[in-house]
Amino acid sequence: MEYSIRNCEISDLPKLVILCQKHAEYEKADFSPEGKEEDLKKALFDPQPKLHSLVVATEKNIIGYVSYTFDYSTWDASTFMYMDCLFLEEQARSFGIGEVLIEKQKQIGIENNCINIQWQTPQFNERAIKFYNRIGANGKDKVRFTLNL
Repeated sequence: MEYSIRNCEISDLPKLVILCQKHAEYEKADFSPEGKEEDLKKALFDPQPKLHSLVVATEKNIIGYVSYTFDYSTWDASTFMYMDCLFLEEQARSFGIGEVLIEKQKQIGIENNCINIQWQTPQFNERAIKFYNRIGANGKDKVRFTLNL
Protein backbone atom coordinates (compact mmCIF):
# COMPACT_ATOMS: atom_id res chain seq x y z
CA MET A 1 0.00 0.00 0.00
CA GLU A 2 1.40 3.38 -0.99
CA TYR A 3 0.81 6.16 1.51
CA SER A 4 2.43 9.19 3.08
CA ILE A 5 2.27 10.58 6.58
CA ARG A 6 2.04 14.33 6.90
CA ASN A 7 0.68 17.06 9.12
CA CYS A 8 -3.06 17.50 8.98
CA GLU A 9 -4.13 20.32 6.67
CA ILE A 10 -7.29 22.43 6.81
CA SER A 11 -8.58 20.65 3.68
CA ASP A 12 -8.34 17.33 5.58
CA LEU A 13 -10.82 18.37 8.26
CA PRO A 14 -14.03 17.01 6.67
CA LYS A 15 -12.44 13.58 6.31
CA LEU A 16 -10.84 13.83 9.76
CA VAL A 17 -14.30 14.29 11.28
CA ILE A 18 -15.52 11.19 9.43
CA LEU A 19 -12.52 9.22 10.73
CA CYS A 20 -13.23 10.47 14.26
CA GLN A 21 -16.78 9.19 13.94
CA LYS A 22 -15.57 5.80 12.69
CA HIS A 23 -13.05 5.68 15.53
CA ALA A 24 -15.76 6.43 18.10
CA GLU A 25 -17.97 3.70 16.62
CA TYR A 26 -15.06 1.25 16.75
CA GLU A 27 -14.55 2.07 20.43
CA LYS A 28 -18.30 1.92 21.13
CA ALA A 29 -18.39 5.59 22.15
CA ASP A 30 -20.86 8.39 21.49
CA PHE A 31 -19.92 10.94 18.83
CA SER A 32 -21.70 13.84 17.21
CA PRO A 33 -20.04 15.41 14.16
CA GLU A 34 -21.94 18.66 14.72
CA GLY A 35 -19.52 21.60 14.97
CA LYS A 36 -16.46 19.33 15.05
CA GLU A 37 -14.87 20.60 11.84
CA GLU A 38 -14.80 24.21 13.08
CA ASP A 39 -13.69 23.22 16.58
CA LEU A 40 -10.87 21.04 15.22
CA LYS A 41 -9.83 23.87 12.92
CA LYS A 42 -9.42 26.15 15.94
CA ALA A 43 -7.60 23.51 17.99
CA LEU A 44 -5.21 22.45 15.22
CA PHE A 45 -4.51 25.67 13.36
CA ASP A 46 -4.48 28.32 16.07
CA PRO A 47 -1.12 30.15 16.35
CA GLN A 48 -0.61 28.17 19.58
CA PRO A 49 -2.42 24.91 18.78
CA LYS A 50 -4.03 22.87 21.54
CA LEU A 51 -3.95 19.75 19.37
CA HIS A 52 -1.59 18.30 16.77
CA SER A 53 -2.38 15.68 14.15
CA LEU A 54 -0.68 13.61 11.50
CA VAL A 55 -2.72 12.00 8.76
CA VAL A 56 -2.10 8.92 6.64
CA ALA A 57 -2.78 9.89 3.05
CA THR A 58 -3.05 7.88 -0.13
CA GLU A 59 -3.17 9.49 -3.53
CA LYS A 60 -6.93 10.03 -3.21
CA ASN A 61 -7.92 9.82 0.45
CA ILE A 62 -7.07 10.14 4.12
CA ILE A 63 -7.11 6.63 5.62
CA GLY A 64 -5.92 7.26 9.15
CA TYR A 65 -4.76 9.75 11.71
CA VAL A 66 -3.04 10.22 15.01
CA SER A 67 -3.66 13.19 17.27
CA TYR A 68 -1.68 14.29 20.29
CA THR A 69 -1.10 17.02 22.82
CA PHE A 70 1.75 18.01 25.07
CA ASP A 71 1.07 17.87 28.79
CA TYR A 72 2.98 18.09 32.04
CA SER A 73 3.37 15.40 34.68
CA THR A 74 3.41 16.56 38.28
CA TRP A 75 4.99 13.32 39.49
CA ASP A 76 7.73 13.35 36.86
CA ALA A 77 8.05 17.15 36.80
CA SER A 78 8.42 16.82 33.03
CA THR A 79 6.58 17.25 29.75
CA PHE A 80 5.01 14.21 28.10
CA MET A 81 3.14 13.61 24.87
CA TYR A 82 -0.42 12.38 25.17
CA MET A 83 -1.61 10.40 22.15
CA ASP A 84 -5.31 11.18 22.10
CA CYS A 85 -6.27 9.10 19.08
CA LEU A 86 -4.72 6.64 16.66
CA PHE A 87 -7.02 5.20 14.05
CA LEU A 88 -6.63 3.50 10.68
CA GLU A 89 -9.38 2.49 8.28
CA GLU A 90 -9.83 -1.29 8.15
CA GLN A 91 -8.14 -1.56 4.74
CA ALA A 92 -5.06 0.25 6.09
CA ARG A 93 -4.43 -2.14 8.98
CA SER A 94 -1.71 -4.83 9.04
CA PHE A 95 0.68 -2.88 6.78
CA GLY A 96 2.88 -1.55 9.62
CA ILE A 97 1.41 1.95 9.31
CA GLY A 98 0.54 2.12 13.02
CA GLU A 99 4.14 1.40 13.92
CA VAL A 100 5.35 4.10 11.52
CA LEU A 101 2.94 6.57 13.17
CA ILE A 102 4.29 5.66 16.62
CA GLU A 103 7.87 6.12 15.37
CA LYS A 104 6.96 9.57 14.01
CA GLN A 105 5.42 10.44 17.36
CA LYS A 106 8.52 9.27 19.19
CA GLN A 107 10.64 11.60 17.02
CA ILE A 108 8.29 14.52 17.70
CA GLY A 109 8.30 13.72 21.43
CA ILE A 110 12.09 13.66 21.56
CA GLU A 111 12.27 16.96 19.63
CA ASN A 112 9.92 18.49 22.24
CA ASN A 113 11.83 17.13 25.26
CA CYS A 114 9.06 14.74 26.28
CA ILE A 115 9.91 11.97 28.73
CA ASN A 116 7.33 9.57 27.29
CA ILE A 117 4.17 9.10 25.27
CA GLN A 118 1.01 8.15 27.15
CA TRP A 119 -2.34 6.92 25.85
CA GLN A 120 -5.22 4.62 26.59
CA THR A 121 -7.37 2.11 24.78
CA PRO A 122 -10.49 0.21 25.82
CA GLN A 123 -9.86 -3.16 27.44
CA PHE A 124 -11.91 -4.89 24.73
CA ASN A 125 -9.60 -3.58 21.98
CA GLU A 126 -7.41 -6.69 22.07
CA ARG A 127 -5.88 -6.06 18.66
CA ALA A 128 -4.58 -2.64 19.76
CA ILE A 129 -3.35 -4.02 23.08
CA LYS A 130 -1.36 -6.74 21.28
CA PHE A 131 0.11 -4.10 18.94
CA TYR A 132 1.08 -1.80 21.82
CA ASN A 133 2.67 -4.69 23.72
CA ARG A 134 4.57 -5.74 20.59
CA ILE A 135 6.13 -2.29 20.15
CA GLY A 136 7.32 -2.30 23.76
CA ALA A 137 4.68 -0.20 25.50
CA ASN A 138 3.70 -0.98 29.09
CA GLY A 139 0.07 -0.94 30.19
CA LYS A 140 -1.15 0.47 33.50
CA ASP A 141 -4.47 -0.54 34.98
CA LYS A 142 -6.51 2.53 35.82
CA VAL A 143 -10.12 3.51 35.55
CA ARG A 144 -10.78 6.64 33.51
CA PHE A 145 -13.48 8.96 34.79
CA THR A 146 -15.31 11.78 33.08
CA LEU A 147 -17.10 14.56 34.90
CA ASN A 148 -19.30 16.54 32.54
CA LEU A 149 -19.33 20.30 32.94
